[in-house]
Amino acid sequence: MEPMVRPRAGDLLIASVALSDGVFDQTVVLLLDHDESGSLGVILNKVSDLTLEEVLPQWAEDVSEPRKLFVGGPVSPNGAICLASLLDVDIEPAGWRGLFHHVGLLHLDTPVEITRGAFEDLRIYAGYAGWEPGQLDGELMRGAWHVIAAQYDDIFGPSYADLWQRVLRRQGGDIAMYATWPGDLSRN
Repeated sequence: MEPMVRPRAGDLLIASVALSDGVFDQTVVLLLDHDESGSLGVILNKVSDLTLEEVLPQWAEDVSEPRKLFVGGPVSPNGAICLASLLDVDIEPAGWRGLFHHVGLLHLDTPVEITRGAFEDLRIYAGYAGWEPGQLDGELMRGAWHVIAAQYDDIFGPSYADLWQRVLRRQGGDIAMYATWPGDLSRN
């Protein structure tokens, strides 16, 4: 078992093959916050059955490819979180709060008209993943997650379906072997 890495905002939580709860199987979670009050993140590689046109039509043309609504996690599934990356790091647009590097949260009540042209990429997530204080640390100690530094394309790249495999593969060594793990063991 690998040593426990203390996660921080901007890290990825990669579900280990031991995590098979039906919610986080083969997921990649971008950690948005991790401190003594708990942890919060969004799943990067699950797409919703709903379209942006159905739930947030005003944002549908502004989100990055693949222009889909993502499932951020099981907590508050009727709420939405928008991740955005600044086009110009010297200008902080209305409704934006930086998290790490030039990636932050964009408040979706902000009028679209005043945000247009301010962001390189936008992605919207229905719900989020949340952990009570100490809960994520306990899951890390049990080997449920691998903590890995995020790359920009992990968050905003057009390919999401194979994200779990790609992130594992680029780690090399023993972790990379899990990239070939089948989602359904009966298909092995």
